[in-house]
Amino acid sequence: MYQLIDLPFRENELEPVISAETIALHHGKHLATYVNNLNNLLPGSGFEELPLEEIVKKATGGIFNNAGQILNHNLYFEQLQAPNDDNRPVGEIAKAIDEQFGSFDAFKEKFTAAAVTLFGSGWAWLASDVDGKLHILQEPNAGNPVTKELKPLMTFDVWEHAYYVDYRNRRPEHIAAMWKLVNWQEIDRRYKL
Repeated sequence: MYQLIDLPFRENELEPVISAETIALHHGKHLATYVNNLNNLLPGSGFEELPLEEIVKKATGGIFNNAGQILNHNLYFEQLQAPNDDNRPVGEIAKAIDEQFGSFDAFKEKFTAAAVTLFGSGWAWLASDVDGKLHILQEPNAGNPVTKELKPLMTFDVWEHAYYVDYRNRRPEHIAAMWKLVNWQEIDRRYKL
């Protein structure tokens, strides 16, 4: 049975970028529903004993959708921290971004474009391949880079439930503010795994 993850921050700690109300709904309602749905779908499926990433790689339909949303949201929430106006990458991920994109600003521009232009609901991802090369991806719905044999490093949730309470339909404004919340130590840790 899968459990709802504990948040690594207080519900109000991401304000003013993300309100406590949005966190309560996003984590306590949306993610909790995906966890409950997956737990109800797993018995008899053959996926009961698999780790979440393996389920996402192998499943289809409702099991894939709910497992994918759990994996995506876990990675999303675990990468967030209190707002920092001078937030920049650190460690090996900082070097990789500079080498592969030219600068953090160039990377930020490309990643922001991926998040803003994704049609409908889904996720913008920074992922790496087995050689450590970085990739920016747009994944609709419950998509995750693990289905392409890539390691997910960072994600921005562009489902409306992630930002609508605070930003209404102003997705670009939300994405611009999200850069203040990225815990680059966590992204660097994932990159080095």
